Amino acid sequence: MVLGRSLANLAQFSILAGRQALIRNRSQGHLIQTSTTKAILTNHATILRDQLHCKPMSSVVQPQGGNKPQDVVRNPSAAITYDDFNHQRYIAGDTSKRAFTYFVLSGGRFIYASAIRLAVLKFILSMQASKDVLALASLEVDVSKIDVGNTITVKWRGKPVFIKHRSDEDVQECEAVDTNSLRDPQSDAERRVERQWLVLVGVCTHLGCVPISGAGDFNGWFCPCHGSHYDGSGRIRKGPAPYNLEVPEYKFTEPTKLLIG
Repeated sequence: MVLGRSLANLAQFSILAGRQALIRNRSQGHLIQTSTTKAILTNHATILRDQLHCKPMSSVVQPQGGNKPQDVVRNPSAAITYDDFNHQRYIAGDTSKRAFTYFVLSGGRFIYASAIRLAVLKFILSMQASKDVLALASLEVDVSKIDVGNTITVKWRGKPVFIKHRSDEDVQECEAVDTNSLRDPQSDAERRVERQWLVLVGVCTHLGCVPISGAGDFNGWFCPCHGSHYDGSGRIRKGPAPYNLEVPEYKFTEPTKLLIG
């Protein structure tokens, strides 16, 4: 664009200088250009060409059809051929469609990554426990109404849980047992949090039956299905059961509040 303006200015300047030279020559009776006029035009054209760092105007624009250079500059058309001596001309647009290809590939990869992320999150969330399951994960029991020597049964995670309020005699009897003589050796202190309270999962370790409280040969629990006897600490003392009754995870949040789970 700068080159076109410069060429237009050069053409206008040449025409103006030529007219002035013709007027001066007419006053002297001559109708042809003098050598002085030609030298002035050549000098100005050389200075302008040096400033633009390009070839002479005749090599920059090559008109077709016999048009003058100034007419071609003023009225450009598709018939003009430009000099590619010191630069390269690029066709408008991207012939290789490289930008469009990159856009499609990047968009597809983004969609694939989003889909994989969504699938992973759904899989992880599906493995978490639901709200109703979490609600049953813990159970709070008020033990203030349980008298000494009595046992209550509560339901926790679909299983019966025995809570027994033991007397001092019951505790002393359980502590006096020799653990070396037991099938599943455990002391009474290992199976309790508070000395007078015993919490057990009421499922026989033999075949999953529910033992009867306050029965058997050892003043504990008795499973009538196959004759397993447990003592006052829930330890297997007689019968086919291989292990002691399970002690669930529990703690006292208050002196009379028991939280199981």
